[in-house]
Amino acid sequence: MCGIVGYAGPQQALPLLMDGLKRLEYRGYDSAGVAIQHDGVLEIRRAEGKLANLAAVVAKSPAAGATGIGHTRWATHGRPNEQNAHPHVDCGGVTAVIHNGIIENFEALKKPLVDKGHRFMSETDTEVVVHLIEDELKSGKSLEDAALAVVPTLEGAAALAFVSAKDPGKIVAARISNAGGVIVGHGEGENYLASDIPALLEHTRTVSYVEPGEFAVITAGGVRFLDRAGTQLEKAKTTITWDTVSAAKSGYKHFMLKEIHEQPRVISDTLLGRVDRASGRVVFDADLKLTDDAVRALDRITLLGCGTAGYAALVGKYLIERLARIPCDVEIPSEYRYRDPVVTKGQLVISLTQSGETVDTLAAMEEGKKRGARLLTFVNVMGSQASRMADDVIYLHAGPEISVASTKAYSTMLVDLYLFAIFLGQRRGTLDPTAGGKLLAEVFHLPTLVDAVLREEPKIKALAYRHHQAKDFLYLGRGVNYPTALEGAHKLKELSYSHAEGTAAGEMKHGINALIDESLPVVAIVLQDSTYKKMLSNIQEVRARAGAVIAVANDDDEEIAQNASEVIRVPKTNELLSPALAVVPLHLFAYHVADRRGNDVDQPRNLAKAVTVE
Repeated sequence: MCGIVGYAGPQQALPLLMDGLKRLEYRGYDSAGVAIQHDGVLEIRRAEGKLANLAAVVAKSPAAGATGIGHTRWATHGRPNEQNAHPHVDCGGVTAVIHNGIIENFEALKKPLVDKGHRFMSETDTEVVVHLIEDELKSGKSLEDAALAVVPTLEGAAALAFVSAKDPGKIVAARISNAGGVIVGHGEGENYLASDIPALLEHTRTVSYVEPGEFAVITAGGVRFLDRAGTQLEKAKTTITWDTVSAAKSGYKHFMLKEIHEQPRVISDTLLGRVDRASGRVVFDADLKLTDDAVRALDRITLLGCGTAGYAALVGKYLIERLARIPCDVEIPSEYRYRDPVVTKGQLVISLTQSGETVDTLAAMEEGKKRGARLLTFVNVMGSQASRMADDVIYLHAGPEISVASTKAYSTMLVDLYLFAIFLGQRRGTLDPTAGGKLLAEVFHLPTLVDAVLREEPKIKALAYRHHQAKDFLYLGRGVNYPTALEGAHKLKELSYSHAEGTAAGEMKHGINALIDESLPVVAIVLQDSTYKKMLSNIQEVRARAGAVIAVANDDDEEIAQNASEVIRVPKTNELLSPALAVVPLHLFAYHVADRRGNDVDQPRNLAKAVTVE
């Protein structure tokens, strides 16, 4: 979703803002712009499309000044063009706003402004805010007092930042909901603003988080935090330990390919320290506060996740029900919050999110908490809103994931869900110690097994190139690998822009068979598990209708060659761990199909990394 950066200090702001926006490109965007304040003047530069277009604009027409804000926009209201790009300015061109989110009541706010003679230059919801600020500044208010007057009138999901030539050397930032991160970076004689940590790492590792309903007033000399009443707040400072090297491509063509190849390492990282070798029990960091008594009292779990995280949640349902014998529901967050969900006493609601800033997930968490649930989040980004909202946190330890399409975060979600299911089963007495020990021994082999799959990439690439022109794909799976089929189809849709459908293989005879002919590649996850014989029967259905079967099968499966046109081999592991292995060739397949088509793999069209609007 939209990216926000800001700087106040002694240096020229423009290069710092452009660098910060570059580090936020992974969020996805369709236009960009900056506002620089200097000597009573506000300079605006904007461009449609990629950041390179804005760079060309500022190269031709640079803007001097030591205070400024920058923005990358993902269109919600109004087309993706220069006119609708942020920053937006008031009638006098002296005050600017940037915004991440949606102003739901902008039309009601806009009509009185138009009646008073305000001129609107865009189709966006955001522009109304800067005209409201303009009216407040006319009365002699400071920029922060104007923001304190205007922001409470806004409804919706919003993170905002303002700069004005009428109040020089100052940025005011505000957050009115769980949507859109607002992070302040602290320096010496200079201070920073960003919507996400990567934009700050080059300059500072000391940050503070602006919570919903709070404001930050940023100058070169310091930062003040205010509540809605204008009362000053004391905010803690956090030290970020990420390194910038991990955000580089390291020689790979795309971040996505690099992140796929990082999976052996990040799986090792997420396993580190999570098994007590002496007792053979799973242990998590202090951020998971669930006591053994609380675990034994659990009678129901709801798992929440959007897109790829939702497919991880489906795997989690299989794992938890199998090992801990706790009934689980899997909910789409955007549906959960609006359907008046039933939350039972003592229920655990688990959210899965890479960024921790996905607004649908945050809103669903909020709904669950309001109804009395305990919140646990599996999240990658430390300090994210999800991690701050939740009662308990399990960090994925996947490191920065830059590509919009999630791969390594998905794998670590699966591994952490596997560990968590064992954790629950051990404490509830539903998991035999010998069986638990075997399950844990196998997970420590997973990085080596994933590495073996990655060595098959040349074969997978050749397969992708043979099928890259297909317009439709069908993915089949059963049991714990039914979600793997959904995720495989999801990745292909995201990256290649082909139609792909994932389904439970047993459902084929209930309608899906009508789609199958010789032009339809069918990708089937056919591992030697409890559904193996059933899957063989299902792919026979495909073959009987002339469909081309691409099977993901185990190394030692000789029977599969007689039932599939092409086979992708993966090593054997236990059934409950197999989704973390089977998904790797599907991610590689989707990547190479998209790359062969010449698509922008890291930033697919119409998509964003952190989805902060409904």
